[in-house]
Amino acid sequence: MARRIIKYRFLTKIVISKTQNNFYYPEDFRLLVNLKEFLSTLPQSVIKGEEILLPDHLIRKIFSFGGLNEHDIFYDLGCGINNTVAIASKEFNVKRSIGIEIKRSRCFEARKKIVDLKNAKIINKDIRKTDLSEATVLFFWFTDSKMIQQMVRKFDKELKNNARIITLWSPLNMMLPSQIEFPFFVCKKPFSYAKNIRDQIQVIYGNSCIDFTASWLLAEKYIDTLEVVPGQYRRFVNILQSMIIWINAWNMGIACEEVIPPPVESYIGILKTFFDIDLSNNILKNPPSNTHNSII
Repeated sequence: MARRIIKYRFLTKIVISKTQNNFYYPEDFRLLVNLKEFLSTLPQSVIKGEEILLPDHLIRKIFSFGGLNEHDIFYDLGCGINNTVAIASKEFNVKRSIGIEIKRSRCFEARKKIVDLKNAKIINKDIRKTDLSEATVLFFWFTDSKMIQQMVRKFDKELKNNARIITLWSPLNMMLPSQIEFPFFVCKKPFSYAKNIRDQIQVIYGNSCIDFTASWLLAEKYIDTLEVVPGQYRRFVNILQSMIIWINAWNMGIACEEVIPPPVESYIGILKTFFDIDLSNNILKNPPSNTHNSII
């Protein structure tokens, strides 16, 4: 159950295909990009994302944004070995701090961080099979579209009113967030939903379409905020991420431009020439004029 990924939500996630030497974008918009030797120059933590740890100060910022307090019962869904459960327990004094993690090895490591914390525990279980009815705040950072759909139904069914879900990059599905501090979002039950994607991104980003500049700035802010991309790879990841954001926006009919802008053509050329990454074939010649799909 992949989770701690260099995660781009509506541009989807980046993981490595186990059968091919490629970057693989497995959700709604699918790309197979040949990386050849460049793949070996990136650290596996950056590529796979499974070992990426959120910095403690970023966790504190996320929790402060979400308003964690002594009255809350906190759940981190897919906690991995981050310090979220310990920080919620010790520093935000929640009633209970619970991490759910499906991999036993990670549970073993995570439990070492909450020794002697009576109000904290790590549960080795599939989040889809976990009773969440007592949770008042949940941290949910997954990218798999099927998982998200399943969990949204579960949230609707099990969570009590006023329960808050903290997400990164975008709200879940077509939800309209009650709080926004990009790339952080809070959705509060009872959930509100946008009628279409343009309405949703209008609320989230302040505009009903996404242009090249917005794509670049969104990628840049996300990378800077999460601080998980090593400095030597930052420029490359910013270029690649912003291109994927813009291409997805174009293909979904929510790009502001009516023609492919020169900066996009230039960066696509750079990626192809210097990194042997060809994104040009993934740009639809006749994109839809509108869409009613979610951006994640």
